[in-house]
Amino acid sequence: MRITSKLGRRRPARRTLLLGGARSGKSATAERMLTNGREVLYVATGGTRDGDAEWAQRVDLHRERRPANWRTVETCALEPLLAERGGPPLLIDCLALWLTSAMDECDAWDDDVWRASGEQRLRARTAGLVEAWRATTRQVVAVSNEVGSGVVPATASGRRFRDELGRLNAAVADASEEVLLVVAGQTLRLKGRKR
Repeated sequence: MRITSKLGRRRPARRTLLLGGARSGKSATAERMLTNGREVLYVATGGTRDGDAEWAQRVDLHRERRPANWRTVETCALEPLLAERGGPPLLIDCLALWLTSAMDECDAWDDDVWRASGEQRLRARTAGLVEAWRATTRQVVAVSNEVGSGVVPATASGRRFRDELGRLNAAVADASEEVLLVVAGQTLRLKGRKR
C-alpha cells in the first residue's frame, strides 16, 4: 500500500509482511521491493551453523544478491531495531527463524517446560515483537514462512512451532499496511493497495 503525501506523491507502505513457502521466492521479492539505490539494513535472523555446508551456501547466495550499499546485521534482537527513530529501511529475513530462536530461549520445544512456563514466556516474547512492529516508525519489510498448508508435523513440538508461527504471522499481518503471499515466484496481494 502506498500512502499519499500532501504533495500528491505516494510513499511505500511502512510495514510489509511477505509470506511464502520454502524456495517460493519470498526473500528475493522482499529484496526487490527495497532495491532503489538507497541504503537498507538487512537483518538476518538465521545466524551461522558451524559445520553445515548447505546452510553456509544458502547464506552466501543471499549475501551475493544484496546491493553493495546494504548493511547486514545478524541478530534476533528485533525490538531495538524497530524502536530506532530514523535510519534506513529494515528488511527482516525471517520471522520463522526468529521464532525458532525465541522457542530455544524459552525451552518451548520441551512438552513439560511448555506446559509449566514455556507457553507463557513465548507468548510474551511474540507479543513484544508484535507491539514493536506496530509502533515502528521505520519502513520495514519482513519475510516469514507460511507453514500451515503443508504436512502435519509428526511431533508435538513440530506442531507447536507450526501453530505459533501461524499465530505470529497473523498478528504481524494484522499490524501491517501490506501483506503479500509469494507462491511459485508469483506475488499475491492479501492486504493493501497496488503500488
